[in-house]
Amino acid sequence: MFKIMLALHLLTAIFAVGPLVHAATTASRGVRKSDGAAVASSARLLRIYSIASVLVVIFGFALMSSKRGGHTVAQFSDTYIWLSLVLWAVAMGLIHGVLSIQLEKIGAKITAQESVAPLTAKIAMAGGLVGVIFAVIVFLMVYRPGS
Repeated sequence: MFKIMLALHLLTAIFAVGPLVHAATTASRGVRKSDGAAVASSARLLRIYSIASVLVVIFGFALMSSKRGGHTVAQFSDTYIWLSLVLWAVAMGLIHGVLSIQLEKIGAKITAQESVAPLTAKIAMAGGLVGVIFAVIVFLMVYRPGS
């Protein structure tokens, strides 16, 4: 069961979180070019893949609870587990509370032919922060401090 859960956790991380980070870190390109279609696409991808990232967490908990060598793989009290979950929640907050909302507003401004240049930095910063957060999560999962 361990290997199945590990494979599912890794596959969903690659195929859900990878596109999520890509959409977050490149969303500012559409804003900078005032490309309404690209901005709408980024907002849509962020919503879809952030929901799909819940599967990574679910499979992660299943992996953590599975037995290997007669012992459970990890405990929620392990630093890398709870810290990764907190960081994931922060990333989801940035995605849903800043990126998605702002991208929808920017899309409406582009349609109305208003300037969106001042918002490019905010979107780039939030997207970059999401990328850094997920890089830290990967580091925590590999290095496993506190275990």
